[in-house]
Amino acid sequence: MTHKTQDAEPLDDQAADPAASREHNKKTAALYVVATPIGNLDDFTDRARNILQQVDLIAAEDTRHTGRLLDHYGIRARLVSLHDHNESGRATQLLSHLQAGASVALVSDAGTPLISDPGFHLVQAVREAGYPVVPVPGACALIAALSVSGLPTDRFFFAGFLPAKDQARRDQLQALQQQQGTLVFYESPHRILDSLKAMAEVLGKERRACLGREITKRFETFLSGRLDELLQQVLSDANQQKGEFVLLVEGFTGQSADQAWVEACRWLQELQQEMPPSRACALVARMTGVKKKALYQWMLEQEASGSA
Repeated sequence: MTHKTQDAEPLDDQAADPAASREHNKKTAALYVVATPIGNLDDFTDRARNILQQVDLIAAEDTRHTGRLLDHYGIRARLVSLHDHNESGRATQLLSHLQAGASVALVSDAGTPLISDPGFHLVQAVREAGYPVVPVPGACALIAALSVSGLPTDRFFFAGFLPAKDQARRDQLQALQQQQGTLVFYESPHRILDSLKAMAEVLGKERRACLGREITKRFETFLSGRLDELLQQVLSDANQQKGEFVLLVEGFTGQSADQAWVEACRWLQELQQEMPPSRACALVARMTGVKKKALYQWMLEQEASGSA
């Protein structure tokens, strides 16, 4: 049988027009939020390169880092820095460039700007001033890791970097203990062991997890297992303690604290006529995870109010 091959149709009108690849209109002042590679330079899109060639100014988290990327592609552009320590003042300066009719691109050191990187105040200021803010999507470490983690992807919570200090780290994990959906964290090499230990202790060592390291780079590695298993793998291999990490942890799948309390009170009402209060509270505490002391106090309050 002979099959007739049809030419592929363009995805949209812009793709059908070669001139449309120069999408930036020099008459329109706009801020372009441009994603750059997180490792593999082949992940730098044609659209991103075109935009960076066309804009009047590029705001970069680290001008030296971005300068090397631009040099690799022969892109000549005016660079200014925009980082955590100067963003407020720099946003005002960049807004003045837009008011003068210039176009600006925002890039971070790697990946999609604003995702645990500077840029929020700039984007907010530009939008409030009424200028277009145009996304130029591309690489993003958290999405890349989530897509191959083997953990649920229908709902996830991005928590960024955990605090550096141990107690603050544990407090934040405690706040996330009953968060539904896969938890996604970024982590640095000198804190990865401390974070894994704290997660195993606070969230529960049995939770499934995936650790992505050096994603899209030469030594890319993905480890999967329970949190306590990942901790042992990283402890036993110094190479797994190097690089940049995305750590994904299974979300909460049990009852919420409110649901457990309602169930505990219902059980107490059933059992308090069958056994002594102390024994009933101890049994319900084991069944629901609610503190025995809190249950006993609730029974006393019920008796005092005459509703028991």
